[in-house]
Amino acid sequence: MTQTLTSHDPLDLAIAWARAGQAAALACVTSTWGSSPRPAGSMMAVSATGRIEGSVSGGCVEGAVIAEAAEVMQDGRPRSLSYGVSSEDAWSVGLACGGLLDVYVESISTPERPTGTLELALLERLSALRQARQPVLLATRLSDGRHIVLTCGDAGLQAPDCLPEDSGHVASLSESARQAFHTGRSLRHIDTQAEEWFLHLIPMQPRLMIVGAVHIAQVLAPMAQTAGFAVTVIDPRTQLATADRFPGITLDTQWPDEALDSLHIDNQTAIVTLTHDAKLDDPTLRHALRGAAFYIGALGSRKTQASRLARLKEDGFSDEQTRRIHGPVGLAIGAVGAAEIALSILAEIVAVRRNAPLGHHPGWI
Repeated sequence: MTQTLTSHDPLDLAIAWARAGQAAALACVTSTWGSSPRPAGSMMAVSATGRIEGSVSGGCVEGAVIAEAAEVMQDGRPRSLSYGVSSEDAWSVGLACGGLLDVYVESISTPERPTGTLELALLERLSALRQARQPVLLATRLSDGRHIVLTCGDAGLQAPDCLPEDSGHVASLSESARQAFHTGRSLRHIDTQAEEWFLHLIPMQPRLMIVGAVHIAQVLAPMAQTAGFAVTVIDPRTQLATADRFPGITLDTQWPDEALDSLHIDNQTAIVTLTHDAKLDDPTLRHALRGAAFYIGALGSRKTQASRLARLKEDGFSDEQTRRIHGPVGLAIGAVGAAEIALSILAEIVAVRRNAPLGHHPGWI
């Protein structure tokens, strides 16, 4: 497998900047009210050199948060910020939508720059757990930036790196932490000592497995990567699956069933096959239907799809199982050419992931 790291993720980039010796800060939305466009847990990374990744609003307050982040990087003290009061005066404070928004800003502490409250080693730990597909939550005491890492797996709620003096905090946070893991949403919590904490659920990065290193994949892969997916292109045809054709994309030249087996497909994974070749499509779909992927798609005409479903039925798959396959793949937008087809595929994947009805959205997009 050829693997390349190209990320638009604020956490990953903040880690990279800090490792490179740059001062960096992370801003995180801790609560919202009204029509604020970004949910709690949304992050923005800011470096001392002026680099920015992510957002905490629809662009309304980023300038103010960046200015605060510069001060945090100077003195190391975290900031709790609030924006927006009412629709009447929202323009003056930056939130034209009239919503309310709380943001917490911390600088990253490294051995060379030890003044921040957010240790680089802690961020690296969070990143490693996320890459291992482990649900993880970062509890932050808003008064001083104290942190506790919580995980949730087969053994239940755990605090693997908890210091003895934090055991009481873990007990106090446990019910709210379980709620955050169950709902998939970050939240605020007031503990038994009347201290306020933010329980930041670090979501698993959604993945897109594209089977077939074809021309549509060349457009779909970077497009999905920009949308926040970790993308792998799978194709045993090594003359197609090359770094020149897929710069910055992880490539796997195993046969699809072998590749998918090694990648441990979970419910944050989408799989789409683009080959028009039954030798590659069919093993992909058989493996996908036995797993937990939230989206399965297959390129091809209605006639091709009918033949494909007939073969899967012969293999023992029921109609209920094969109804999981989106085929012909993509939204019906009249797409012509690789770029438009890729757009229709990614739009369908996002709609399924968000459980969103199609059509005009009356609020924020």
